[in-house]
Amino acid sequence: MIGCDDTPKVRMIGAPAPDFTLQNSDRTVSLHDFRGKLVILNFWTSWCAPCIEEMPSLVRMQQQMGAKVTVLGVSTDDDERNYHKFLRDYGVNFPTVWDPKKKSSDLYGTTGQPETFIIDSSGTIRRKFIGPVDWTSRDIVEYLSKL
Repeated sequence: MIGCDDTPKVRMIGAPAPDFTLQNSDRTVSLHDFRGKLVILNFWTSWCAPCIEEMPSLVRMQQQMGAKVTVLGVSTDDDERNYHKFLRDYGVNFPTVWDPKKKSSDLYGTTGQPETFIIDSSGTIRRKFIGPVDWTSRDIVEYLSKL
């Protein structure tokens, strides 16, 4: 007899990260170009208060950890001007791409912003965070340093 399993499971943990290629007026980004690196894939929008709260710590973490990690930001904003203004206003120092059709976030099954996926150097999703995170906290930095 098979019973119900109502234990929550985080979708995709331990699975290969779905690849995508996005192009906007600034650049073309393919997730597979980052293979061999630890990637923090962050989905955000310029109008999202938790995204605004989180972004400064992502920027600082990228500065602090340097080449040990690559933050890749994907904006699902509807307006490209808002996307560019956000990048300027918050001094975003890592690769970002604008995805107004939400192709990449649909691949990852995101339900809101921010949502962040930790992808190890082999391309496997190790963790998923829903909501804002302090990326400079000791626990997070230690976790990322061990991957």
